[in-house]
Amino acid sequence: MSWQVYVDQNLIGSQKVSKAAILGHKGGVWATSAGYNLSPEEQKAVIAAFNNTAATQVNGIRLAGQKFFTLRCDPERVYGKKGADGCVLVKTKQAILVTEYVAPTQAPEATPIVEGLADYLKNVGY
Repeated sequence: MSWQVYVDQNLIGSQKVSKAAILGHKGGVWATSAGYNLSPEEQKAVIAAFNNTAATQVNGIRLAGQKFFTLRCDPERVYGKKGADGCVLVKTKQAILVTEYVAPTQAPEATPIVEGLADYLKNVGY
């Protein structure tokens, strides 16, 4: 299985997600959209965000050098906002989907795309 296909077809291909990456729970980038670079520190912070939701709620989340205000955070998902743009992060059994969307796309358009892929991955053991 190629993780890149999930990024290119399911996420970016939806035209509702502008940037995406799939991270492993133990670190490492499994796949990413072109030009979307999460620093090692940002990757660690994304992984930690699901374990310390209170801190994530207070401090926000930084992705590719951009800081997002946290709208919602729980052990399975983080939703963030930066101006008119936003991010949706969803944890599966073995991976974390990290996505961003840009205006005019709204959260109700991008979130089901990311959550749907996460549900699929959970159902197949990932």
